[in-house]
Amino acid sequence: MRSMTGYGRSKLELPNRSYQVEIKAVNHKYCDINIKIPRNISYLEEDVKKYLQTYITRGKIDVIITFENNTSQGINVGINKELAAQYIHELKQLAKENEISSELSIIDIVKLPDVLNVENVEEESTIAEELKEAVSQALQGFLEMKKVEGAKIEEDLYNRICNISDEIEQIYAYSTGLVEEYVVKLEGRVKEILKTDVVDKDRLAQEIVIYADKSSIEEELTRLRSHISQFKDLIKQDSAIGKKTDFLIQEMNREINTIGSKANNLDITKLVIEIKTGLEDIREQIQNIE
Repeated sequence: MRSMTGYGRSKLELPNRSYQVEIKAVNHKYCDINIKIPRNISYLEEDVKKYLQTYITRGKIDVIITFENNTSQGINVGINKELAAQYIHELKQLAKENEISSELSIIDIVKLPDVLNVENVEEESTIAEELKEAVSQALQGFLEMKKVEGAKIEEDLYNRICNISDEIEQIYAYSTGLVEEYVVKLEGRVKEILKTDVVDKDRLAQEIVIYADKSSIEEELTRLRSHISQFKDLIKQDSAIGKKTDFLIQEMNREINTIGSKANNLDITKLVIEIKTGLEDIREQIQNIE
């Protein structure tokens, strides 16, 4: 099991280049990866995203990448002379029309948009491999942190589901005597109303059958036991299980609500409330897992 939150960082130092990668994640219903990458290697953004998606299935992930070239090797500096000349012409014309100074320095010109271009003309595949290595190192720490936190959540979920399992067994124990208890109460009530010790056994049997059918929670208890068994197996898996566990909790809530509406017994009603509270706690906790 992996937590949805995590953090990883790496720094790759090479003779001519250096890379730094930070990966951090918080809870999110879907997989939302946002990458901040320098403009000169922005062509690798989609490759980085696809690589991360093979390891991450849920969460809001922010990736910050820095890239430095420590030498002039592979760097091409170019000036758009035509654009610079057009800037100069227009600026001088503007100064003349408004009778203001038209003194321009070369520094002023190269600061204008798109006049100065710095390009990385090194082999793209080499940079791609180096960046992937840096991302991989950060990802390793990121996933390790998610697993450590996930192990703690797994332990908590297992203890909670075991408590709910014990409470369900208590409900089962109470449910086995519901029909017999109803028979005694019904027969006593009929005798009290009719003021006689003679009771129509056939009619009484019909009422008992109707009540037993309406109040039976055997199927719900069986399904709950199955869901709990699946939940215990699921949280031990080494994969993304957040959505599956969320679905199981919804199904358990459905069954326990049905039990609460069927069982006319105070002890069972108290246990139903306890179980619903426990399931809600589990539902909140599984929002933290991937």
